[in-house]
Amino acid sequence: MLFAAAVFAAPQRAPNIVIILADDLGYGDLGCYGHPSIRTPNLDRMAAEGMRFTQFYSAAEVCTPSRAALLTGRLPIRSGMCSEQFRVLRPRSTGCLPADEITLAEALQAKGYATGVIGKWHLGVWSINPEGHPRRHGFDFNFGLPHSNDMDANPGNPKGVSGRLDQDAKWWNSPLYRNEEIIERPADQARLTKRYTEEAVRFIRENKARPFFLYLPHTFPHVPLFASAEFRGRSARGLYGDVVEELDGSVGQVLDTLRKEKLDDNTLVFFTSDNGPWLIMGLAGGSAGLLKEGKGSTWEGGMRVPGIAWWPGKIKPGVTRELAGMVDLFPTCLALAGAPLPAGRVLDGVDMAPVLFGTGPGKRDSWLFYRGERLYAARQGPWKAHFLTRAGYGQAKADEHATPQLYNLDADPGEAHNVAEQNPRPIESIAKMVEAHRATLGPFKTQLEGVVQPVK
Repeated sequence: MLFAAAVFAAPQRAPNIVIILADDLGYGDLGCYGHPSIRTPNLDRMAAEGMRFTQFYSAAEVCTPSRAALLTGRLPIRSGMCSEQFRVLRPRSTGCLPADEITLAEALQAKGYATGVIGKWHLGVWSINPEGHPRRHGFDFNFGLPHSNDMDANPGNPKGVSGRLDQDAKWWNSPLYRNEEIIERPADQARLTKRYTEEAVRFIRENKARPFFLYLPHTFPHVPLFASAEFRGRSARGLYGDVVEELDGSVGQVLDTLRKEKLDDNTLVFFTSDNGPWLIMGLAGGSAGLLKEGKGSTWEGGMRVPGIAWWPGKIKPGVTRELAGMVDLFPTCLALAGAPLPAGRVLDGVDMAPVLFGTGPGKRDSWLFYRGERLYAARQGPWKAHFLTRAGYGQAKADEHATPQLYNLDADPGEAHNVAEQNPRPIESIAKMVEAHRATLGPFKTQLEGVVQPVK
């Protein structure tokens, strides 16, 4: 209550909320997280003016389940937005975020917020199933792609990694939507970041007289990589660096717009990534820094991601080692908006306000690492236990460990030294925490495995 009184002592409307989500951006890909050659002055400034998290986690190691968790505050195992067979939704998928899931947009819309999503959705293909459209999940406006930019490839596109690295636009047939209408197909991917930014700036200006929620999930740096002419060839890191630097420029334009419209003192902006870097893409993939593995993995590099919170005058600048993650954005934003938490469901997120506003310690001391519907690892305090491990992004069989592998992430964030033999008590404590979590799970029905077969 002290925080609420401090923030809203003056007669001020509910704060605006902007969540900016990168796609496949690694923990080590930004200047403020230690990258030596990619220049990210806007995100570095955002971190210097705000709070930079060093232990912020995505809710999954790939995009569809991660995005579902962000918008619902619930692990994907609860909504069915996960599967080890089909790990993400495809262009012919029949499933989508279930209608009974309450999204952050729906909850804020009910409080009078204008709501918009600009970018990659990947929670339903509404040309197959209309229930997957963002407007069915609380968004007044949407602009962007329904799924990843390497999907909907034209016939003849090379398969596998080589196909995803091909920048020849003729291979890609992704539709660009404005609400229900396809306005361009194939989307001109070299202009996507620029167009998303223009739409985001327009959304802010058109809704500045009322509280708004802007969800800006960028398409990049997911492969295939495309940068506009303005940024192509600028980075010492090559095309991947060009793409990240253009993303940084987009963040700068959004923050500058908030400043110019005098909205910055009443707007929370949070920047993060949906999962770790896609390492198998070589130089077209990013960096997890000193962390192990990347996208598709439940090692730290697959799920520990950048997290930067910015709200001038409200968030004291600094760096925090407090544990937090993607599902925590849901209850945090609802509390700021004065909206009630949804009843009749288990929420996995906790309110980050004590950390963000310096009113007390964080409420989280654990994190769960799912891959599909299977729990691969769990963290409690500095200790992380791996029950199953799997190398990289591939589909090789997981290694099951009768005695979990154990790592002290404070001393060994790269997970190089298994100390299970010397530390049985943390394993016992984590096992009890996992047992309590599993007791909260209901029946599981995946949304990701149904597909419409092509007409022959």
